[in-house]
Order: sequence, then C-alpha cells, then structure tokens
Amino acid sequence: MTDVRIRDAQATDFDAILALNEASVSLLSPLSPQRLTELHAQAALHRVVERDGEVIGFLLAFREGADYDSPNYRWFAERYPLFLYVDRVVVADAARGHGVGALLYRDMFEFAAASAASLVTCEFDVDPPNLASERFHARFGFREVGRQWVADGRKQVSLQVAPVEGED
Repeated sequence: MTDVRIRDAQATDFDAILALNEASVSLLSPLSPQRLTELHAQAALHRVVERDGEVIGFLLAFREGADYDSPNYRWFAERYPLFLYVDRVVVADAARGHGVGALLYRDMFEFAAASAASLVTCEFDVDPPNLASERFHARFGFREVGRQWVADGRKQVSLQVAPVEGED
C-alpha cells in the first residue's frame, strides 16, 4: 500500500470512523457521534490508519479504571488489575488482507508495553462466529479466558487475553 501512516485519531476523523464502524456494525456495537465523542475522551489509545489521506482503519482501546459501561470491559476489570482493553478494531473492506489490522495491533502492543499494561484483552463473537477475528487474534497470542452472552442474549463472545511482551 502506498503512503500508509498510523496516527492518533482526531475529531476531524470521526465521520470516517463512524462510517467504518457502521460498515461492520454486525460485528460491533453501534456508535453514534455522541458516543464516539465520549469514548474518544476516555480512551487510552485511539489510533487511525490513513492511506493517501483517507482513514482506512481504526483502533479504540481503554486502560483499567476507565468509566466505561461495556459488559465485556467490565468483565475484564473485575478480574485483571492492569490491562489494555481493545474495544474495537475496524478496517475498511477494500483494505482488508493488506496488513492494516496487524499494523494497528503492533502499534497497540507497543503502547501497552510502554504504559506498563501486563495484558491486552479483547473479545470476539463466537455465536454467531467471527472466524476471521478468531484467526487474527490467535496470530497475536490471544487465548480464551471466558465466554459471556451479550446484546440481550443475541451474541456470545470469547473473552481473550494476550501477554504484553516484556511483561509477566
């Protein structure tokens, strides 16, 4: 890919982030402009990948202690004292399979190590299954530590952790 760069998300990126989220909403929770503004303000890490001036992916993550009402985030907060929780990572359809997600995850793991997070946590759907996300996370060393039903019982997620390199 030509001219790809990763950087901190800014309010001027929100329209593109909302459009990317909406395109993958079957695998994520919906985002309104107000909710994105709230999450951005609380996020420990909110990064975008830009190609030729266009946002083609983003990652939103929270540290322990955030005032975040996600049932998956709360599940990890009840069990782990130090962690970085990946709330969502989204890559544009046209950019999938070109390393954009891996670029965001390598950047996120570097951030986790630099901020003394011992674990990175996340979840992905297992009912209905999201096999692409399962394979992607396995490549980064994630393992299942639990499951729970969310979205009023419409989805079951696999709760995952991966150690941060250089941490216990």
